[in-house]
Amino acid sequence: MNQAAASQRLDKWLWAARWFKTRALAADQCDRGRIQLNGHAAKPAKEVRVGDVLIIELERERREVEVRQVGLQRQSAPLAQAMYRETESSRQARERQAELRRLSPEPEGSRQGRPSKLDRRELQRMLDRSLD
Repeated sequence: MNQAAASQRLDKWLWAARWFKTRALAADQCDRGRIQLNGHAAKPAKEVRVGDVLIIELERERREVEVRQVGLQRQSAPLAQAMYRETESSRQARERQAELRRLSPEPEGSRQGRPSKLDRRELQRMLDRSLD
């Protein structure tokens, strides 16, 4: 990675570190307030430096990472992972959430397949009664 750059745009860093497929997606997440830089909401053009702490909120996860490198180009996944380090508290919280999701039942877990013909007819009878 190129260490010549002392700082880099946040959207470009998120893209280069492979958090998002495109810079546009990274910028959109910044605009939506899902990315925080050192505890503050960050805009896409905010400069990221080594040692900064980012909070990245993805679909079900919230990760806190420390910037270890700034690079100008998108690299392979193993090299991109060297650009940051997840904090220990973030890793533990993420593992705890994954375990809770694994142990809790899905809301629709008891339902199996489509309603039968009998179920549909009973439903239709109830609807017809409620309209009378």
